[in-house]
Amino acid sequence: MEILSSFNYWAVIVLMMIGFYIIIANNNLLKKIIGINIFQTSIFIMFISMGKVIDGTAPILNEVNTLYSSPLPHVLILTAIVVGISTTALALAIIIRIYKAFGTIEDNIIKKKMK
Repeated sequence: MEILSSFNYWAVIVLMMIGFYIIIANNNLLKKIIGINIFQTSIFIMFISMGKVIDGTAPILNEVNTLYSSPLPHVLILTAIVVGISTTALALAIIIRIYKAFGTIEDNIIKKKMK
């Protein structure tokens, strides 16, 4: 059962390494954006996992509950999701412009054409 208690963190490490590998190993700009999104999702999972307190409740003051979970990580992740979506949209728009200008989205071919 001890391995299952840290499952979220193992999932974070696996997703982070998959995303990082996709970013490094591919020349296709669209695949790099997908790798960045996978990496970003692993960071979201890590922050949400760290913010959960076992047997913690919502921070509503009453006599029954004495242990609370902080809502701050969840609020920060909601903001990060919005920023991530807008960053992805901007990156996709830039990739479209690159494709129109160079006829490809492979970065090694783009570098050759720029010389």
